Amino acid sequence: MKKKYVAVMLGLVLSMSTASVYAAGSTASTAADSSSSDNSDTSSDNSDSQQEQKPDGEPPEKPDGDDSEPPAKPDGDNGETPTGEKPDGEPPQGDGQGGPGGAPGGQSQGVDSYDAANDYTEDTTVDGETLSSAGTDENAAHISEGAKVSIKNSTITRESSDSQGGDKSSFYGVGAAILATDGEAYVSNSTIDTDSKGAAGLFAYGDGTVYASNDTIITKQDTSGGIHAAGGGTLYAWNMTVETNGESSAAIRSDRGGGKMVVNGGTYTSNGVGSPAIYSTADIAVNNAALTANGSEAICIEGLNSIHLYDSDLTGNMSDNKQNDCTWNVILYQSMSGDSEVGNSTFEMNGGSLTAKNGGMFYTTNTESTITLSDVNITYADDSEFFLKCTGNSNQRGWGESGANGADCLFTATKQEMQGDVVWDSISQLDFYMTDGSILTGAVTDDESNAGNGGDGYCNLYIGEGCTWTVTGDSTLTGLSNSGTIVDDKGNTVTVKGTDGNVYVEGESDYTITVNSYSDKADLSGASSITQWSDYEVEKPEELA
Repeated sequence: MKKKYVAVMLGLVLSMSTASVYAAGSTASTAADSSSSDNSDTSSDNSDSQQEQKPDGEPPEKPDGDDSEPPAKPDGDNGETPTGEKPDGEPPQGDGQGGPGGAPGGQSQGVDSYDAANDYTEDTTVDGETLSSAGTDENAAHISEGAKVSIKNSTITRESSDSQGGDKSSFYGVGAAILATDGEAYVSNSTIDTDSKGAAGLFAYGDGTVYASNDTIITKQDTSGGIHAAGGGTLYAWNMTVETNGESSAAIRSDRGGGKMVVNGGTYTSNGVGSPAIYSTADIAVNNAALTANGSEAICIEGLNSIHLYDSDLTGNMSDNKQNDCTWNVILYQSMSGDSEVGNSTFEMNGGSLTAKNGGMFYTTNTESTITLSDVNITYADDSEFFLKCTGNSNQRGWGESGANGADCLFTATKQEMQGDVVWDSISQLDFYMTDGSILTGAVTDDESNAGNGGDGYCNLYIGEGCTWTVTGDSTLTGLSNSGTIVDDKGNTVTVKGTDGNVYVEGESDYTITVNSYSDKADLSGASSITQWSDYEVEKPEELA
């Protein structure tokens, strides 16, 4: 990776050197053990060489952590995962979310066994029944030992005032309503209601796979995601209705050890602080869904993980917090909590709508990242501070070493209208591509507030033929390659001059663009490509009919 990642890797080495106790116990926990993902801290030296895994393929090796607004960190917390895999981060409280809210969490010791009101170790069909759990840290249903279990037309409840949630719930599924650790769970046309800390609705861990269709899930307490994967688990969902109400309770949540999640249709709503609509320390693809975070950022992606959205409507509403350098709607970062492997964070949105009710739109810091937008209808907050911020951070959250925790970002806009400033700094690297008639209205500014002594970073803007940059203020960038149009909001040509005083374009506008280099032709070969839902789509199994 770039120079700043030396600090990142040192941080990970230190965090992983903390003693972790992993108990390889019962059959159930053996699943937790054997399913842990590869824990090699592979730092990517070049985002272009980073090949992301598709959710419908093998589970990602990296754990995911849920990013959310403080004070509660998003789903995923510190703590070590069994087998050394990193669980996804969690809020300071240690509920397993290592999101933007937070500093590294405590250590997780794994689990020896699971307690369950209904333990399924053989192929079983449950139809029209009520499954309930009131025990401390107990699952209503646990599927293990390779069993295939069909639960349909049923009511599943989980209620316990004594359960504490925390890392074991976030990383391993302790206390989840339905947990699959080794086997397959088919859950359809059922209602899942939990009122207990750490009580996710559906949880896939390790060698467990969950298939869900037309279910209604409501979780009421903290650390209780709606649908959840961790430790390499796999979860597929169709037309679900999910609502979460606690902190660190993303509607679609992943955690340490990562996994894969493919979601087709449905409504996913989170209401708590530190609870994004999606918290990713896994590879996640979503199609034709309504995703709303009423008390948090919309999306949080940590480290080497991904989210791909197709024709979906996404809304976030993160509150301002003095511990943060800014307020954002979508964040791609590395928390250094040990919840996610260092590498390229990927966010792709193709079609649909994106709404921010507060703060700026995209923020990436202390990680490599790839952001790709295509024909998305974007609604901005009234107080929007930026469209894209690609910078270091003040390290109040423990995200890398101050002055060396910038971002390396590849941003591609295709058929995309964008409004707001693009902000970068000298410890970051930003390649911003505009293709297929894209429009940017805003300024490009160099903000060194969190760059320490500075670095050799850059910001390069590539404007393709038929694309337009409407400049709203004096701008500074490293390289400008323009095959399109650059004007101000009055239609006047904008002056482009070099840092050496050379004038490349003489304009009539009051604004000036200052660059190190200029070209009147844009090479777009470095832009990222758009994927399609068909790349991830999974056929619904007959068991869910």
